[in-house]
Amino acid sequence: MNTYAIKYIALLSLLLAFVSCKKKNQNSLSETLKSGLVTINYAKGFSIEKHASGITIIRVFSPWPEAEEAFTYCLVSKKLKTPPDLKSKDFDAIINVPVERIIATSTTHIPALESLGVIDRLIGFPETRYISSEVTRKKIDKGKITDLGNNESINTEMAININPDLIVGFSINNQNRAYETLQRSSIPIVYNGDWTEETPLGKAEWIKFFAPFFGLEEKAEKLFKTIENNYLAAKDLARKATDKPTVLSGALYKDVWYLPGGNSWAASFINDANANYLWSDTKATGSLSLSLESVLSKGVDASFWISPSQFTSYDELSEASRHYSQFKAYNEKKIYTFANTKGATGGLLYYELGPARPDLILKDLIYIFHPELMPDHKLFFFKPLL
Repeated sequence: MNTYAIKYIALLSLLLAFVSCKKKNQNSLSETLKSGLVTINYAKGFSIEKHASGITIIRVFSPWPEAEEAFTYCLVSKKLKTPPDLKSKDFDAIINVPVERIIATSTTHIPALESLGVIDRLIGFPETRYISSEVTRKKIDKGKITDLGNNESINTEMAININPDLIVGFSINNQNRAYETLQRSSIPIVYNGDWTEETPLGKAEWIKFFAPFFGLEEKAEKLFKTIENNYLAAKDLARKATDKPTVLSGALYKDVWYLPGGNSWAASFINDANANYLWSDTKATGSLSLSLESVLSKGVDASFWISPSQFTSYDELSEASRHYSQFKAYNEKKIYTFANTKGATGGLLYYELGPARPDLILKDLIYIFHPELMPDHKLFFFKPLL
């Protein structure tokens, strides 16, 4: 028997054990348990199981890189007349759904809430200045979303005072004292690991993670399917290009050149846009740390230069390092950045909306590398360096 089957049977056994053998009613898990896994095609970091009893089980396998344990969350429908007898020790959180008041902690959560039509339920967020969405910024300006301070040290008193039903957490590891304090105040916290996904469609599929908290699973399926179809159609279009230009990425930071690894999210876009990312043969899923000399030797003649770190103009590049002018893409003005596409308060739209809309990123890159394939496209995230 394979590992998945063993885990699946173990989970069913666990759920069945929650119900007292003396309670036999229409909401009893032992009588109505008909489980089914929600289809997750690309994301590797979570799973969803729906049960006819009104219970939904969400497991998050990668809340942060190299997490040693998965988190298990139990969602219980408020419509149940006789909720099952669940024990809190068996789950990392038990949440009554649909959720009415939510705190989010990463800008990548905003597009999911907006597209599902539940942004009005967002009542708190740490460092709201980083939010770029015009829709959500209007709610911030009207005082409908409370700024909770820094993400790593959320103002717990403010968070408790606004009385959320749920906090969707973001963390780089398992050390977050603010979350521990909030949990002791009986506020459910669920970790979202969308940022740990390594593929464009894998990140976007996390909209399905949000949907069960609001009873909007069908809507999420349709939204994601549209994004998936758009992305795959654009990828197929890119294959029609007759040339495959070479691409450089990243920039220097304190004498180290950081650029995407060959198996990273960013590299996937370049490859899917039918261009030759010069470091695609590396195995890293995050970033590479290279010397200027090694980047020059390999990328000096690259046709395009994508995402030159924080730089927004050629003047900034030349002032930062005279070596940048040695690159062909610099001299031919073929450098493109997403750092010029900002929200009203300076947040980068790429970091907020990009993970949710990989189809828009891919179309931008296809237009940059193969403009003849998409002559009417208007760049959304990426813009020529000023």
